[in-house]
Amino acid sequence: MSISKIRSILYKSAKYLGDFNAIKRAIKKKDVTPVLKRIIRRIYGYITSKGMPK
Repeated sequence: MSISKIRSILYKSAKYLGDFNAIKRAIKKKDVTPVLKRIIRRIYGYITSKGMPK
């Protein structure tokens, strides 16, 4: 397994861990704001990544 494949697996895992962390904070605060902020950041990241050259 190459370093690149390991890196991509870790990056994908970190994205989902961030999502679960936002859900955990929302439950603790009893407020949906952390989840909404996370969703907005994920959408913004997706849109801006499309504009970057490959």
